[in-house]
Amino acid sequence: MAQLQNLVITDRQTPTPVNYTLAPEGERGGVGILAKADSSGIAISKKLLSLERRRSGPRIRFVEKWQFPTMVFETINGVLIPRVARVAYVDITWNFQDTHIEQERNDVVGMVTSAHEPGKPFTHDTIVKDTAVF
Repeated sequence: MAQLQNLVITDRQTPTPVNYTLAPEGERGGVGILAKADSSGIAISKKLLSLERRRSGPRIRFVEKWQFPTMVFETINGVLIPRVARVAYVDITWNFQDTHIEQERNDVVGMVTSAHEPGKPFTHDTIVKDTAVF
């Protein structure tokens, strides 16, 4: 059983990437939740990761859900008001047979991770640069 623990994720800011530490926020019905509020500490600004493991017959399913809000601050009548401008949502579902061994799952995760590196234009440019597939 995986223990809830801090998870450090890194963005791709240049020249210096920024690390974000998502801390355990709890477990609800078998779903582990990690979160990181921005420097304002405002609850609506939290970057979130939820991770769930389900077993159904010969299938094992893992569901990752990420939320990345972008905050803006508006001054209304001299008062600084935080607001969520937009939220990026990422949902990843991993489905394996219960006969897959750990190395096979590790290889699949590695290949998916590798596919999203900046030097891979099909996946990177389509998603990051918002280019059409042709």
